[in-house]
Amino acid sequence: QLQASGGGLVQPGDSLRLSCATSGFTLEYYSIGWFRQAPGKEREGVSYISDTSGTTYYADSVKGRFTVSRDDAKNTVYLQMNSLKPEDTAVYYCAADLGPLDSDDALQQHPYDYWGQGTQVTVSS
Repeated sequence: QLQASGGGLVQPGDSLRLSCATSGFTLEYYSIGWFRQAPGKEREGVSYISDTSGTTYYADSVKGRFTVSRDDAKNTVYLQMNSLKPEDTAVYYCAADLGPLDSDDALQQHPYDYWGQGTQVTVSS
């Protein structure tokens, strides 16, 4: 199972750290993707961190502002979001896939086998 948490209502320019808590599988063997879905829009890939090498990928819209990390000992993956903008408002989800993904697939939904419930992030003044 995966459970995203840490969302909330913040002002533009603020920061949030989302957590993706995992259970029922050995996190170190899984790559984790972060996705988001804004009202009326399709779900999009935001960030990715691979299983063993720690390779990361980011959507262009968040590059330089978001940082993904993992703590396998705590079975948790984090998404640090800085300099938040109103357009970052969405429900954020984490998803897991066994093994690494290449750059073409890492921010796509179809490779991921396990999905958690999302957490709402609202950026508004």
